[in-house]
Amino acid sequence: METSNLVRHTIIQSLIPQSTEKAAGVAIDLWERLAAQINSIVGEGGFNSLYARSLFLAQSTFPWLAAGPSPPQTDQRFTELKMSFEGQTPALALEANCLLLITFTDILASLIGESLTTRILHSAWGDEISNMAGMELKNE
Repeated sequence: METSNLVRHTIIQSLIPQSTEKAAGVAIDLWERLAAQINSIVGEGGFNSLYARSLFLAQSTFPWLAAGPSPPQTDQRFTELKMSFEGQTPALALEANCLLLITFTDILASLIGESLTTRILHSAWGDEISNMAGMELKNE
């Protein structure tokens, strides 16, 4: 996977564990927390559009990523994604999740800017980011 010096890419890569049997659960937790922050800014429809586009783009690298219609209930939004991850090795699921999160935030940053995107990630994943990248975020 291509490396980047963008703070948000570093944040995402640091939050993805190297290997775990609970890869799908870790991935979905990150998505649920991010969705809550994005929904408060652009609404459910805005989040769903960004998420669908990110899935579509990530499927060129990981064609097994599920991309179905938007689920009717928010609490089921990531059910297909979790099933896709559970069908793969933990390492592959984590790699796909990393790409998917980076793709999502790349799109978001192109719309609202790098600084605001990084602040949203900080709001979504606060404690983990503060411990890892506190100095870098202060320099944004």
